[in-house]
Amino acid sequence: MVEMLLESNYKVVTLDNLSGGYREAVIGGEFEYVDLANKPELERVFKKYQFTAVMHFASYIQVGESVIKPAMYYENNVVSTLNLLNVIVKYDVKSFVFSSTAALFGEPEYTPIDEQHPTNPINPYGRSKLMIEQILADYGKAYNLKSVCLRYFNAAGADPEGLLGERHVPETHSIPLILQASSKRRECIKVFGRDYGTPDGTCIRDYIHIVDLCSAHLLAPEKLVKEKNSHAYNLGNGNDFSVQEVIYTAREVTGEK
Repeated sequence: MVEMLLESNYKVVTLDNLSGGYREAVIGGEFEYVDLANKPELERVFKKYQFTAVMHFASYIQVGESVIKPAMYYENNVVSTLNLLNVIVKYDVKSFVFSSTAALFGEPEYTPIDEQHPTNPINPYGRSKLMIEQILADYGKAYNLKSVCLRYFNAAGADPEGLLGERHVPETHSIPLILQASSKRRECIKVFGRDYGTPDGTCIRDYIHIVDLCSAHLLAPEKLVKEKNSHAYNLGNGNDFSVQEVIYTAREVTGEK
């Protein structure tokens, strides 16, 4: 995202506590080592720069972990986001772009899932994101903070120029795990469930490339400035692929079982 913003001639400041990321992955602009739980540090940064818009990507994202450690997820995804929003309001920033999730819809009542689909998250991760969307609606009315909530389906892919790629320790994302197995860095790939009501019995997902995600983020603040209205958008590509199909594709591309 930083790379794309800089290419579009924006001045960019990245705030990160590096709990799940790497300093060298921020390949341009200004960098501030800040934890969103630290309100004085947040205020220091907002005094230092005059922000036009804020994009909020920071959250814990593992669904299974959220079920085991809900306190950690509500503390980080809700309380820390509230800290950020309150500083944004204090320093009169009017445009906010939020990384939300399709997990807030819960079990699909129909497909494809559109923006009007009922929200009924089934885990603390999804609930934490829905809470922030609801808070943003209230902040919009009370403080005139306009927001775009971008609800990701399954983010996938890497920088086409090869500057940045998947880098998680431990790795939890399906496509990198499959490629690790094909390159012999991992003994095998585990498939969790072969009894879904799908053609091959494995779970079906809608994958969206990170370049497409970032393109939507690039458009969001422009729309906020132009229209001054809040919006929520689902970010998928409308095509679904099963876990087994992804494995077969990786086998075909790499030539490895």
